[in-house]
Amino acid sequence: MKLPAWLIGEFLGTFILVFFGCGSVAAAVLTGAQVGIFQIAIVWGIAIALAIHLTGSLSGAHLNPAVTVAMAVFGGFEKRLVPGYLAVQLLSAFTAAAVLHVIFASAFSDFETLNGITRGEPGSEASAMIYGEYFPNPGGKALDTVTKESLPMWRAFLVEAIGTALLLLAICGLTDESNRGRSPLLAAVGIGLTVTILISVIAPLTQGAFNPARDLGPRLFSSLAGWKTLPFTFNGHGWWFVYILAPFTGGLAGAALHRFILAPAYRS
Repeated sequence: MKLPAWLIGEFLGTFILVFFGCGSVAAAVLTGAQVGIFQIAIVWGIAIALAIHLTGSLSGAHLNPAVTVAMAVFGGFEKRLVPGYLAVQLLSAFTAAAVLHVIFASAFSDFETLNGITRGEPGSEASAMIYGEYFPNPGGKALDTVTKESLPMWRAFLVEAIGTALLLLAICGLTDESNRGRSPLLAAVGIGLTVTILISVIAPLTQGAFNPARDLGPRLFSSLAGWKTLPFTFNGHGWWFVYILAPFTGGLAGAALHRFILAPAYRS
């Protein structure tokens, strides 16, 4: 049976995004290979640009449930395809996390032993952050109570929603045929660089997700891989409020800004 082109595109593209993106976080936390947020951010950006170039003609390269839903509401994307896109994106992100876990198995063990971390216990957010996101950003270390309370849930929600809104505004603007300044060849690079600068600014606060599948797939995997309930209890309800609801909300807001403000300006 021949697989639909869109399924191949969304699975491969999302896998590339998560494998290289979360892989850069793993390399930074576990081995010290990256120095600073920007080095991680640029890997995410390059991965997204690569994924878009490889899969754009197959599926439109959504690679993100927030993009798929926003395109269905404001961009004319077929609503009947939304459940399939979301399911494939989530499965692909989960698979990428599993592959990374195999690759970095020894590094995980060495890091946790060196830092006295028991997977699934308080403090193991220092290594769990390689998969799902946490706020404030643990930075590869356990968060004490004072630091943990320094970023309230409502502010973390706002951070992720604004970041995703700006991402969707960039995606829609860079691919809008009415935008005379757009370059089809550079659209993927522009979107990748948008993610790079967003992560550079926002990741120190919330790790910068902007993508429910990128967070939930690896988060689910980490729960099954020994972190147990910590990925879903460390920030309380924040795991879904900040990393699931906020990206969907921000994505719709960004697409709406393009549809009702930016697009008419392009056409005037």
